[in-house]
Amino acid sequence: MQFKKTTLKNGLKIITVPMRETQTVTVMVMIGVGSRYESEKEAGLSHFIEHMFFKGTQKRPKALVISEELESIGGEFNAFTAKDKTMYYVKVDAKHIETAMDVLSDMYLNSKMEEEEIKKEKGTIIQEINMYEDLPMRKVEEVFEEMLYSKNSLGREIAGSKKTVSSFRRQDFLNYMKKFYVANDTVVAVAGNFDEKKITKEIEKYFSKMPKGKKTKISEVLEKQEKPEVKIKFKKTDQTHLVLGVRAYKRNHKDRYALALMSIILGGGMSSRLFIEVREKRGLAYYVRTGIETYEDVGYVSTSAGVEHKNLEETVRVILFEYKKITQEKVSEKELQKAKDFVKGRAVMGMESSDEVAMFFVDQEVSNGKITTLEEKFKLIDKVSVDDILRVAKDVFKKKSLNLAVIGPHKNSANLKKELKII
Repeated sequence: MQFKKTTLKNGLKIITVPMRETQTVTVMVMIGVGSRYESEKEAGLSHFIEHMFFKGTQKRPKALVISEELESIGGEFNAFTAKDKTMYYVKVDAKHIETAMDVLSDMYLNSKMEEEEIKKEKGTIIQEINMYEDLPMRKVEEVFEEMLYSKNSLGREIAGSKKTVSSFRRQDFLNYMKKFYVANDTVVAVAGNFDEKKITKEIEKYFSKMPKGKKTKISEVLEKQEKPEVKIKFKKTDQTHLVLGVRAYKRNHKDRYALALMSIILGGGMSSRLFIEVREKRGLAYYVRTGIETYEDVGYVSTSAGVEHKNLEETVRVILFEYKKITQEKVSEKELQKAKDFVKGRAVMGMESSDEVAMFFVDQEVSNGKITTLEEKFKLIDKVSVDDILRVAKDVFKKKSLNLAVIGPHKNSANLKKELKII
């Protein structure tokens, strides 16, 4: 898949990815700032700004005007805030690309941030925080990261707290945006069926006056874990949710592909080791999955599951057994090839839609400052050997690096800490 990268004088980057076989187009804007860039008082501000971009501009003064204009052409639009990035997008029938570009750029560059709208949105975001509290399957992931990165902003929840959200004033938004929403940390991507020269000129017209700035550096995580850790969030639930994992590699580590393939072998699908052992053989869980998370400076591999309260310790033992096994025995060539084909197949299928394509390119540019094509990624994946999997497994699965997060009606962590000593 061919792409073109253009850099404006103010440092803003444009990525265009023509897809002649589709009838859609996606316009996407990503900024390289998220919740980990916030001070304690600012916790949740990146996420709040994302909400406010949909609340009105001078040209489109109300949220309803924005939504009606996009929905009247069948447009799909949304945004998300992560710990190190924030993204906004509009996906439309290709013939409506000019409308998509006009609306998205207007939201990104000209949002009014009215005090009255900020006051109203506080209630919405507090309800969002409440909603996540009632979703333990999701919440336990936050508990896990809070445990790993408790002394760093990376360990805080993206939405912030009710206290910080309630405290924000309009000037807080303006100060934060002036500091972080700068041209040289913004990437605009367009994927789909469009005129490349024309759309590049349109983007330049809208974004060329966006100011550039100097991005504040992150506060890097210092990892000094010496023993296994357990964190329990007591909650009267019908099911216990857990995340069990270890500290691993940062985003651009040389062994990131071996780590990813190892996680697929362990719990990346319905034929993976942990799915078979935890669900199929023992009936301990409905969902069980293993995956990796990587940031600029740190990362981890973890397994998530939802189980009956009485089966928590047994499930932990089964997961740990598989962690230990993969450090002692080489996976088979067949199993490794299956994992490679799984990753490639999912990647190729994702490239069939313009929004997934835009995300593939814009995320890499913001996160890494460069783009690795699918073909290049596949070559790196193909180089991973069974010896690499064993070496990486031995490197990351160490007793002192184990961490277990639990949500459920549990109070005693002593037995769980004993279980973490068997690896």
